[in-house]
Amino acid sequence: MKRNLFLKAFLLVLTIFSNVASAATVDTVLTHSKAMKKNIKAVVIKPESYSNDKRFPVLYLLHGAGGKYGEWINKTPDKETVKRLADRYNMVVVCPDGGVTSWYFDSPVDPTYKYETYVASELVEYIDGHYSTIKDRAGRAITGLSMGGHGGLYLAFRHQDVFGACGSMSGGVDIRPFPENWDLAKRLGKYSEHPQNWEANTVINLTHLLTPNKLAIIFDCGYSDFFYKVNVDLHNKLLDRNIPHDFTVRPGGHTWDYWQNAVAYQMLFFSNFFNRTN
Repeated sequence: MKRNLFLKAFLLVLTIFSNVASAATVDTVLTHSKAMKKNIKAVVIKPESYSNDKRFPVLYLLHGAGGKYGEWINKTPDKETVKRLADRYNMVVVCPDGGVTSWYFDSPVDPTYKYETYVASELVEYIDGHYSTIKDRAGRAITGLSMGGHGGLYLAFRHQDVFGACGSMSGGVDIRPFPENWDLAKRLGKYSEHPQNWEANTVINLTHLLTPNKLAIIFDCGYSDFFYKVNVDLHNKLLDRNIPHDFTVRPGGHTWDYWQNAVAYQMLFFSNFFNRTN
């Protein structure tokens, strides 16, 4: 009886703690992209421990197709999730606006979409210039959900001098099976007419850029997700190439409930990476 009462009391404390607002602070900043000749908003989450007297690692956290920069702090079922994790792991989290369907590459057919240049170069330069950050790949990680999962791996694979760790949650890591979806044809041209664009800009075809242990890699996907198969295919290809990585499959689909759970595991992974390298 006493044990049951203790357990109930313990669970109550956990529930209360989980509902307490985080102490992290949130900036909404206006950055500029010279490549696209426009201003772009981003959310910057600073942990409670943030100080100009210390340099902090940075996680770039990307949204999915149809989304925008503020989603990671206003669409998770518990709106405080990412802020609490930033506090727990003492890292700055940057959530840029990646356009509705940019897929985070520089479009070979539409010069107004250069989100690879923006995120991997212009935004990193802005953050390092305005915040107290570790200005090195050992202090930078990038991940995201869905389209942002593609972006997290795509940008890190192609810019290993910028990012030391990367991830994906429910990511579209092979876009070729989806030629009619998410404006991909607008960004790359129709697959039937420009197959080379699709082959060159899908994550699963970029594993040749990797060498073992150069990047810390984590990705996951739900069993019920329409991207499940392409994630398993990427996992198997990395195994074939002897590229170390963490790959997790859990129950769940393409939902915010899933991503709220997934981001906690990924931020722990990145925290461990930062602690090893800094």
